[in-house]
Amino acid sequence: MIPAISPMMDGAAPLLPETSPESRQQRDPERGKRRTPVLPAVVASAVVLLGLAALFLVYGFHDGGDGRAAVLAPGTVEVAASSSRGVVEGVSEKSTTPALRLGGGAVRDYAWTNSMLSWQRTAFHFQPPNNWMNDPNGPLYYKGWYHLFYQWNPDSAVWGNITWGHAVSRDLIHWLHLPLAMVPDHWYDINGVWTGSATQLPDGRIVMLYTGATEESVQVQNLAEPADPNDPLLREWSKAEANPVLVPPPGIGLTDFRDPTTAWRNPADSAWRITIGSKDRDHAGLALVYKTEDFLHYDLLPTLLHVVKGTGMWECVDLYPVSTSPAVEDGLETSTPPGPGVKHVLKASLDDDRNDYYAIGTYDGETDTWTPDNADIDVGIGLRYDYGKFYASKTFYDPVGRRRVLWGWIGETDSERADILKGWASLQSIPRTVMLDT
Repeated sequence: MIPAISPMMDGAAPLLPETSPESRQQRDPERGKRRTPVLPAVVASAVVLLGLAALFLVYGFHDGGDGRAAVLAPGTVEVAASSSRGVVEGVSEKSTTPALRLGGGAVRDYAWTNSMLSWQRTAFHFQPPNNWMNDPNGPLYYKGWYHLFYQWNPDSAVWGNITWGHAVSRDLIHWLHLPLAMVPDHWYDINGVWTGSATQLPDGRIVMLYTGATEESVQVQNLAEPADPNDPLLREWSKAEANPVLVPPPGIGLTDFRDPTTAWRNPADSAWRITIGSKDRDHAGLALVYKTEDFLHYDLLPTLLHVVKGTGMWECVDLYPVSTSPAVEDGLETSTPPGPGVKHVLKASLDDDRNDYYAIGTYDGETDTWTPDNADIDVGIGLRYDYGKFYASKTFYDPVGRRRVLWGWIGETDSERADILKGWASLQSIPRTVMLDT
């Protein structure tokens, strides 16, 4: 038996309507039609965000039915699945749809091998040695090394058995693969060590908050810290005995509570804040805000950071400051307070359409709320980081380069059959510097 899940908040916390099973399936057909002009792309000090990174489009292969793969003959098209399988079965968007034959073309069997498909591996995008990878987790710089954690299946090239892979680099190009950082080995994360974020405290201490899926698939938040803070490679991690430190509050669905952000220090009271993505029963995407002083005890604040109707479940929420001064080309540390010359970017990964949306606005430290500069291009209905396959992104502040760096998961377009033959699936985007277009 797992311990009973009971809310840890007092009566001051807002009671949101309980998420119903029907609302989890609800979709707003009009939301996908709303589009607004995109800010012009620029280089270096350009658009909040971005230089385009090339996505590698790869061929799709289809199961020939006898244990071998089949090449699609001329005039034959492999049809993609109409939608993702979703969180219940994992985050894979891979299609197993049979090939659609056009013009009488035949599907020809061919004995593809892993070595024959190895050319698809990339040169500069980060990839683990093999198997399935998805969200980037807890990126940070520590004692001379850049650290990237990522969701990984050590057993297969398809989603499942999600653990945290770990790699380090001096330059964000050449990587040293390290042993697993965290594995699903407690009741509170036995169904997956899911997305999380790192916060480095002023005294150098690192705290890692991550979502775990319990034995009953309830989403809870957990705390982990380096077992040896003197190890620059951070090869071993210890999970807190107090885990889970957060459970779904009243009014939030048990499977609609995930992906804690990097913490920031609130200038009003010097306590830390984190935000966690969710949705309400009316299918509005939202971000909850928690206050903490020790990362073990949390208070749910009475206001939401932000909410946007019709956008559905918000995953992998990110909130960070950017400078509005043309003279300041550096990125800003996450706890930089709001004020003149500072805007805050709020980003959410929409579970509905698997795209990353952001907006520029103002964070109010007194009320712990965020307001977009332009409501017509609010989070989920306006700008996207990337208009290709790009999802579950995460930023971190690089103190060496004095920049904010953006990572994103690229799921590619291969079929699961091709992934199994290759022996790997997915890659991370080339890291990008985030700056504001003034």
